[in-house]
Amino acid sequence: MTDPSSAIVAGTETRIVGAPAGRLAGATVVVKDVIDVGGFVTGAGNPTWAATHEPAAANARCVQLLLDAGAVVVGKGTCAEFAYSLSGDNAHYGMPLNPAAPDRNPGGSTSGPAAAVAAGLCDVGLGTDTLGSIRVPASYCGLYGFRPTFGAVSFDGVRPLAPSFDTVGVLAASATMLATVAGVLLDLPPSTASVNDVVALDDAVVDTAAALDAFLTIQGYEVWRVYGDWVTAQQPDFGPGVAERFARAATVTRDEALAAQRVRADVEQRLLRVLEDGAVLELPPVGPAPRRDADADALQAARVSAGRSCCLASIAGLPAVSVPGGAVGGAPVGRQFVAGPGEDRALLRFVAS
Repeated sequence: MTDPSSAIVAGTETRIVGAPAGRLAGATVVVKDVIDVGGFVTGAGNPTWAATHEPAAANARCVQLLLDAGAVVVGKGTCAEFAYSLSGDNAHYGMPLNPAAPDRNPGGSTSGPAAAVAAGLCDVGLGTDTLGSIRVPASYCGLYGFRPTFGAVSFDGVRPLAPSFDTVGVLAASATMLATVAGVLLDLPPSTASVNDVVALDDAVVDTAAALDAFLTIQGYEVWRVYGDWVTAQQPDFGPGVAERFARAATVTRDEALAAQRVRADVEQRLLRVLEDGAVLELPPVGPAPRRDADADALQAARVSAGRSCCLASIAGLPAVSVPGGAVGGAPVGRQFVAGPGEDRALLRFVAS
């Protein structure tokens, strides 16, 4: 497969053909390199991790579900190191091209699958979303991106980052494909619920700055519990930004995490009141993307802006969809909608309509 966008992990170009028939018959998929594909090392965007781990023995549950529905896996997509960034850059493997805005960052951490879908290399990008790693690249690349209700899609066979926030998510060029793939992956009962109202975010109801601070504290605490022993033993070479985040994660105390959990619970209750009776919440746009050569300050400003928009769904475990919402200065921006827990299908129908 020709890869002008540098979206595919070198050596993982493949063609794993699924069932001969099904809802996704013939649909091609690029899988983020934190998700297991049998026979390939799950490299997590870091060469030290890749060198110290064996190839996956089996497909992740989410990959297998897509294959069983007729999809075809065509490669592993590049990603930010350990999915711990909202930027599309990777100090070891570079930054994929953003086909929708070639002078702009494609967003992360699901950068490769997003670039691959935007370039027409595949129909579906399968990735993960902890803070916004599906929704940010969807917005920056002019795509649809879906983060499910926490726990509604199996995380078996996927590298964790912060386990109480991590979800498997989907990228697609159309709302129809997005809903079809989500329907294959979701482990939720059938629903005929519909959206009854669209509510704009009011900071008097939910303070996004406090929510993001709480999210980042809890995330850091959990990240170090997942990776701290390995980082201490291996001393891997992290890229800029990721190195600082791991260093901060190592210092988060249990008391800080508990205090952040209290903020999290308050934010969740406020959001659930807003989303009663079939309402969806429209959040501020994500984007436009920073330029490919943006300095550290510009990247951090973009991360904070995107993080404030994306953290509410993450902190409360709610389903969210990023929808192409036009352009600013020639670069895509996305509109983001959030629904109540378990209302994934109603949200996807709303977006498709």
